[in-house]
Amino acid sequence: MEFYSMTDTGIGKEIGHRIKTLRLRKNITQMELSKATRLSLNAIKSLEVGKGKLSTIISVLRELRALDNLNNFVPDIQISPLQQAQLGKQRERATGSRIKVSKENQSDW
Repeated sequence: MEFYSMTDTGIGKEIGHRIKTLRLRKNITQMELSKATRLSLNAIKSLEVGKGKLSTIISVLRELRALDNLNNFVPDIQISPLQQAQLGKQRERATGSRIKVSKENQSDW
């Protein structure tokens, strides 16, 4: 599936559909999943239509025994010790772009 051509809403719906399919394959009702995860039934329903929170996704994947799929979702980037030595200190934050603001423009803020 080509996710770059989809909207954020479309991707959310696809993730929800996949989680629903996984739940149905395991023959678990939304109510059973709700009780097992201690999430509301509405949270499960929202997730399956693509409006779930990240914490809800994690709880549901844990209960459906599918947390190992997170390695495919966002793979862990491994750097060899040699590469690390060449790079120096590991980045902890991005620098972003710096914008010069003249004193005249500061009054607009």
